[in-house]
Amino acid sequence: MNYDQLTTEKRNNETMNLDVMPISDVLQIMNKEDMQVVNSVERVLPTIEKVIKKVVENLRNGGRLFYIGAGTSGRLGMLDASECPPTFMTDPELVQTVMAGGKDAFFQAVENAEDRLEDGMNKLKGKNITPFDSVIGITASGTTPFVMGALEYAQSVGAYTVSLTSNINSEVSHYADEAIEVVVGPEILTGSTRLKAATSHKMILNMISTASMVQLGKVYENLMVDVNASNKKLIERAKRIVVSATDCKYEEAEEVLGKTKFAVKPAIVMLKTNQNYERVKLALEQVNGHTRKAILLLNNS
Repeated sequence: MNYDQLTTEKRNNETMNLDVMPISDVLQIMNKEDMQVVNSVERVLPTIEKVIKKVVENLRNGGRLFYIGAGTSGRLGMLDASECPPTFMTDPELVQTVMAGGKDAFFQAVENAEDRLEDGMNKLKGKNITPFDSVIGITASGTTPFVMGALEYAQSVGAYTVSLTSNINSEVSHYADEAIEVVVGPEILTGSTRLKAATSHKMILNMISTASMVQLGKVYENLMVDVNASNKKLIERAKRIVVSATDCKYEEAEEVLGKTKFAVKPAIVMLKTNQNYERVKLALEQVNGHTRKAILLLNNS
């Protein structure tokens, strides 16, 4: 591999004097470069849409979503996966991250952990991957052996595989059913892909997880109706969500949430349809947890 040919390794002509720039100029050029990220992500939206449709199909069939990465890429996966249970009340097993060097590598770099293709294979083998699972390999350079090994194993068992990289025609894309290649140009600090490349990847992971959960019925209007009210802040958020969705009084939201053990979705449907908790639970099961569909079902029955 000729790393000099990778966009992520090239020098940025705008920052050849970075070491002597005043702070104000450094900030201006960083801001200017970051503006390119949004446009770069926009160019790959059709591919992201295809990925999300397949991920949702697999999740509906009992599959899981895996992010694979090393270093910053693995940390981005862990950030996205860890937010799914509190935001959408998903099982922690539904969206997972497999990171080179293990979870300890989230806090401190584990040298050479990404260099062994067989490690990626073996880590994923321990997850009992099925054809209904989706595996997204994240690597800015597109050359990380750990990620390629994991994707190669996932393909061998029939799982849906996706590469997320910042170079065109990257090596990792050969191991994926679908390649998301979002090119943001050379970094202001040569090779430091924790900057623009990582920002673009975080945006795309946000899209994949959020849009997937919307499709799975975990959102009503633009409200997170499957929020896990596990602490004081989230309990108050649950009350505000119910008030916002139904225009009820705060005290009424509190009362109904008490009946649903602070599950927001059935509380909203109860208030919108004037039905009891048991009837609402049954309706939600009939429509696979879609709040709007449950309201329509009960109001038209």
